[in-house]
Amino acid sequence: MEQAALAKLSAIIPQISAVPGLGHLPEAAVIAAHQQVPLTSIRYNPCKLNFSQPELPAVPWSSYGVYLTERPVFTLDPLFHAGAYYVQEASSMFVEHAFKNTVQRGEVPLRVLDLCAAPGGKSTLLASLLHEEDLLISNEVIQTRASVLAENLTRWGQMNTWVSNNDPKDFAKLPEYFDVMLIDAPCTGSGLWRKDADALDEWSRDHVKLCSERQKRILADALPALKQDGVLLYATCSYSAEENEMVCDWICENMGMESLKIPVETAWNITETVSEKHHAAGYRFYPWQLNGEGFFLAAFRKKEAAEQEEPARKQKKQQQKGGNPKAKDETQRWKAWLNNDFALIEKNEEWYGIHAAHKKDYELLQPLLRIKKTGTALGKIAGKDIIPDHELALSIHLSGDVKRVAADKETALLFLKKEEVLKDNPVKGWQLLTYEGLGLGWGKWLPNRMNNYFPKNWRIRMELR
Repeated sequence: MEQAALAKLSAIIPQISAVPGLGHLPEAAVIAAHQQVPLTSIRYNPCKLNFSQPELPAVPWSSYGVYLTERPVFTLDPLFHAGAYYVQEASSMFVEHAFKNTVQRGEVPLRVLDLCAAPGGKSTLLASLLHEEDLLISNEVIQTRASVLAENLTRWGQMNTWVSNNDPKDFAKLPEYFDVMLIDAPCTGSGLWRKDADALDEWSRDHVKLCSERQKRILADALPALKQDGVLLYATCSYSAEENEMVCDWICENMGMESLKIPVETAWNITETVSEKHHAAGYRFYPWQLNGEGFFLAAFRKKEAAEQEEPARKQKKQQQKGGNPKAKDETQRWKAWLNNDFALIEKNEEWYGIHAAHKKDYELLQPLLRIKKTGTALGKIAGKDIIPDHELALSIHLSGDVKRVAADKETALLFLKKEEVLKDNPVKGWQLLTYEGLGLGWGKWLPNRMNNYFPKNWRIRMELR
């Protein structure tokens, strides 16, 4: 961080509200931490990569997170495009530890909502923790950010992850539907100043107050959709008590929630806090104490459900209206492409695969939410031919019988630039181009050319070097 930014930071630190039981931020330690370069961390996709590099230090609260010794150009790594890993800030990986220590599984599959999900770091993390019959709805209210979210979940490759583009209040139409709700609420972002010094210019006491009120409004809108005994994970990347501990008190006081403690190891140097009124447990991550950026998380259990009779009746009526329009059963044709138990949906001549256990969920959610990504996009049927969708190329459910052609790194990068590659390939027709065993996209090889079906808007635009 440059000297001008450090001077702004020094002026702001005394204005940040004192943390209950801890007092004000230690200015010297904060300044020293912001003079250091942030560490780069990534989290592996356990469904795609069986990774073992003991020389890379592990993120201590994550099963799949590691710190890199330097920040590479991820755009020039085919494994990044294949969804083998996600570039995620280490502190936010604590969501995994919180989930594992608060969510209790029963016989019924879990329904999980990531309410403010873009760009997708915590959604891909949650997806890695779920069983195939569980369902994750990743929501983002801003349409352009929802598109980025859908791309990142497409790379992750799981059929049980859907993307919606809705306002939090829309989820009130689904009373007591979700078992788990993650609300990584919009905030002042003070915990990320080391990575984005320009955000210092946006900070003010009024902005803190505005964010706090917005966070409460989001919680009030969304929490009716959480089941009784369901778990809420509330998170921010702010240092301000108004956005953290004070919101926790508001949650306990107004939303029928009780605080849950999360066991943490002393060596992790996570700071545990307790809110003033309701003694709600909170967990703060300070970059001057651990290898990560500023982050806050608190967990809650819903004690009792509010009366929701009228929305429930409306929900039932809308469920009866929903459903998939009748179409020719093409299940047998798609079975050659998938290796799991799926159900088909057809919309505007595009075919989608959802887990067979989620048919009723689709019938319920489709008329109530703007669903941007439904399961896995499979492709189109054109006469006797199938034109596979790019999402199918990245799916962990793609059948092993689908033809594949392996590429080295140079060839893979040319493919990702949407150029013709391996034109002398003797095998013709549709094939999945792979790198180190992972799918990158589709090519169709003809007698005198190769058609590259990698999405135009996803292609690498930078020069290869």
